Amino acid sequence: MGKLLKIHPENPQGRKISQVCESLENGGIVIYPTDSVYAIGCDIERQDVVEKIYQFKKLDPAIANMTFLCKDISQVSEYAFQINNEVFRMMKRNTPGPFTFIIQANNQVPRIFKNRRKTIGVRIPSNKIVLDIIETLGRPLLSTSLKNNSDDIMEYYTDPSYIFEKYGNQFDIVIDGGIGKTEPSTIIDCTQDIPEIIREGHEELR
Repeated sequence: MGKLLKIHPENPQGRKISQVCESLENGGIVIYPTDSVYAIGCDIERQDVVEKIYQFKKLDPAIANMTFLCKDISQVSEYAFQINNEVFRMMKRNTPGPFTFIIQANNQVPRIFKNRRKTIGVRIPSNKIVLDIIETLGRPLLSTSLKNNSDDIMEYYTDPSYIFEKYGNQFDIVIDGGIGKTEPSTIIDCTQDIPEIIREGHEELR
């Protein structure tokens, strides 16, 4: 059975952040708040755990576009093949915030994340809890949204207590960082000459 861990959304307790990072480094899977919806994540360097998340989400690695949560644009650039000036300026205007940018992955990205297009999603969230986790872990956090697809109705879970009740026996930690939002991030494909919005989300692109 996993643990429901309440963390203050504005002033995350360092001891609890360290507890989450220790679990991630030991192969834990964590459900956590972002600046949009609640998400599932793990240490990007734990390939065995990444495979479990693919299985849980019923995703095909050949076509899935997984997302790295990063602390800043500098960290994003460590995993990007190249970021042109237009995309860089757009990222700077809109981060931190609920935006996912699809970019070409470079060789620093673990092979398991490279789909046929060799792309990944990157996000720089404004949520303090997840930013502290990334900072303490020292590398990006895998992120994929937690949603209910049953009965042909797609909705995002917002109540961490309910999330724990439903998934507490499958994952190591469910972070209670307050009620989540109901809309996911906006997704922008940055792999072509002109960036293209492919999903409208919680906020409009600036």
